[in-house]
Amino acid sequence: MSSPDVPVVHDVAVIGAGPAGLSAALNLVRAKRTVLLVDANRPRNAATLRSHGFLTRDGISPLELRKLGRAEVEGYDEATVVQAVVDLVAPDGDAWRLHGTWRGAEVDARARTVVVATGLREEFPALPMLRAFYGTAVHSCVECDAYDKAGEPLAFICETDDVVERALLIGTWTDDLIVYTNGVAEIDDAGHARLAAAGIVVDERVVEDLEGDRSGMTGVRLVDGHVEPRSGGFVRPTWHADLDWLQVDTPDPRGTLDRDASGLLVVDRAGRTSVPGLYAVGDVTPPGPEQLIVAAGHGAVTAAAVHRDLVGGLTDLRDAVQ
Repeated sequence: MSSPDVPVVHDVAVIGAGPAGLSAALNLVRAKRTVLLVDANRPRNAATLRSHGFLTRDGISPLELRKLGRAEVEGYDEATVVQAVVDLVAPDGDAWRLHGTWRGAEVDARARTVVVATGLREEFPALPMLRAFYGTAVHSCVECDAYDKAGEPLAFICETDDVVERALLIGTWTDDLIVYTNGVAEIDDAGHARLAAAGIVVDERVVEDLEGDRSGMTGVRLVDGHVEPRSGGFVRPTWHADLDWLQVDTPDPRGTLDRDASGLLVVDRAGRTSVPGLYAVGDVTPPGPEQLIVAAGHGAVTAAAVHRDLVGGLTDLRDAVQ
């Protein structure tokens, strides 16, 4: 695609304004780089009331954290912040072409480099009431939310093959944990032995739904009608990287884009993908979902790599992080 009518006016386009993207954008504008920050304002953690583990911001609403971060980025003359759903990012000569729309408005821009920080989409077990309790009684991030559930009778609903490892982790916060495989996840004899040794109960029956009211979750209802009292718990979603708009999979002289088995963008420790000029940071990179403070740290590291790569000839950062 050639677009001489769309001049290169940005050093960097950052796509996504979660902690990773905001941190990258903030550090880049402070490096005097012109940054276009594009965000659809559809955060994965929108249902979460409080986020934890972020130094000086423990307990803050994730939405408030995003709001504060965006305001900080917008305070710099080098920043252009727009709301749009990006539908195209593709190589365009010696730059990148970006296109997006929002309520009839159009974004059409070119940038020398691109940082992908769009995060992931969650897919949950098919339980009708799960969404009603998600973010309050039921969570997915153990490190973020297990402290506030410590000592409670908890459920862990997991249909994936990492069920044992995740259950053992949750079990360090409570001695009353039931793992529900929903008739899907398979646990071998060694896994059963490890869970039993930790005092964790396994129920392999099919879960029909969660029970509760406005005051909170009260139990797990199985398909046979049995209801086990539980005050909350954790769920293991599956995550999907929606990157159809990133059109760099066709043959290109810059190289091919490497992804892992889950479709996440493979990067080096500084956030460089296999395609020069294209970077990725946050949940969209392996191993996937991470705490907000970790994502923000990765954003800062990637910003430093982008800046130094744009300067050219600076290899010490690349050598230090590989």
